[in-house]
Amino acid sequence: MGGYSLTDLVSIMAMQGFAGLILFSVFVLMALGLAIIFGQMGVINMAHGEFLILGAYMTYICSHVVQTYAPALFPVYFFAAVLLAFGASFLLGIVVEWLLIRHLYKRPLDTLLATWGLSLILQQIYRSIFGAREVGVELPPWMMGALQATDTIQIPINGLIVMGLTVIITIGVYLLIYRSRWGKQIRAVTGNRVMAGAVGIDTDRIDRYTFGIGCGIAGVAGAAFTMIGSTSPTAGQLYIVDTFLVVVFGGAASLLGTIASAFTISQARSTLEFFLSGSMAQVLVLLTVVGILMLRPQGLFTLKVRR
Repeated sequence: MGGYSLTDLVSIMAMQGFAGLILFSVFVLMALGLAIIFGQMGVINMAHGEFLILGAYMTYICSHVVQTYAPALFPVYFFAAVLLAFGASFLLGIVVEWLLIRHLYKRPLDTLLATWGLSLILQQIYRSIFGAREVGVELPPWMMGALQATDTIQIPINGLIVMGLTVIITIGVYLLIYRSRWGKQIRAVTGNRVMAGAVGIDTDRIDRYTFGIGCGIAGVAGAAFTMIGSTSPTAGQLYIVDTFLVVVFGGAASLLGTIASAFTISQARSTLEFFLSGSMAQVLVLLTVVGILMLRPQGLFTLKVRR
């Protein structure tokens, strides 16, 4: 096994498994927002990665502002930054839906091209404001370091925080979609827009706020992303293909499928990247997913629909 002892292999698999869980957390946060936009609304949002980067830059700004003007609050600033990231991405999503997306429903190719153009515009705006170089967010000291699980296994504290944030957001999305009046309206519009409008549901308002919520969750993913990587104007494009892959593989309208798909893909990539190059690991995962989708094009999980 490449010169590794059994103990070394166990440690490697444990460390890579935890690294996969961190990647899984980012995938889930990105995919939850995209699953709402794509799965519930049928909109192919190629600018979804730029909403992630907006959340990351909001966290970066919050970090510097707090350090400069309220250093006593620095240990807890990250939680305010998460709310700021959600709010900024949510508001931008509302504006984008009103100005652009609402004119393109039922035209998937047009939404793909329009949102791809939007992603280029947002990248240039970020480049003009923040510069082309990568920036890093300074975290409070208590969020740094690692827990020593064993003599050879360390668990990063910021990774635990990212996973905890992911659990909270996932539960929140579940309650919103399946246990709230708003969620019932979303599912009614998805199932039959004309009938939903006939019973008094404001379908335009549902569309606008649903798109905004999906973008806001991407902003939260951006705040989490700052804990494990640097931020640049084009960093969001590194995740958009993987995120679409997660949503399609899991089943576009299935929350459980999105989570299961994100876990499978992230763990496979994390483990393969240790033994192979990163690009080769991604190619192998992509080929495997494509092969499975050829056999099961509807994804891992699908909703039962009465016809």
